[in-house]
Amino acid sequence: MMKPIIGISGGHLIDSGGRFPGYKRAYVNDDYVQSVVKAGGIPYIIPVVDDEAVIEQQIQQLDGLILSGGDDVSPLLYGEEPLTKLGPTSPERDAFDKLLIKYAIDQKKPILAICRGVQILNVAFGGSLYQDLSYKEEANIRHDQYSRTDMPTHNVIIHEDSKLFAILGRSALVNSFHHQAIKCVAEGFKVTATARDGVIEAIEKEGEDYVVGVQWHPEMMAAKTPAMLALFRNFVEEALRRKTFV
Repeated sequence: MMKPIIGISGGHLIDSGGRFPGYKRAYVNDDYVQSVVKAGGIPYIIPVVDDEAVIEQQIQQLDGLILSGGDDVSPLLYGEEPLTKLGPTSPERDAFDKLLIKYAIDQKKPILAICRGVQILNVAFGGSLYQDLSYKEEANIRHDQYSRTDMPTHNVIIHEDSKLFAILGRSALVNSFHHQAIKCVAEGFKVTATARDGVIEAIEKEGEDYVVGVQWHPEMMAAKTPAMLALFRNFVEEALRRKTFV
């Protein structure tokens, strides 16, 4: 049986010591790779490049795109100055991810955006972020947990009439490792899940495109939590359904 090719957006890992301090490596966390395999897809890591023609062709080779986690998104992209609690940013990664999104949308490739991925997705379409959740009133749930990566730590309430509702039902227990979150939702997107303190936990693009973004890390839970593996399986199945056979 033919399996869909799923690209996972890469980042840069900078060596802090050893023989090559400052050495830049292309990487993604292995949980993304293993989740795609378990869900029936063929995973490929997409390295960060700055050549737009290369990025367009990277997307052409894929049947679906996962936008992975990483550094904070620069507030300059949504018209704000950096505030004191902003974390490290990567202009190179921001530019790369925005072009991945552009060409995936142009080519009608399904997108699953995770953590930073949902944030850059929202910003790419004109939305904005809380640079830190301390800047959001009544955000009183601890969203940056210090626990096992696969441990669910708080509830999200999932909205009906959404792809996420069809997969996970009315609510889900999720892990949580973020200090930024969506503030103003981009035009053409709808909120599909929230935490009990009102923090936006998921969005989806309106219309026929399969573009789903979640703030938690389902890839860290997929090995032990069937519901989170189901999210990857749904995405991989959609990539296969839309796959162009040559």
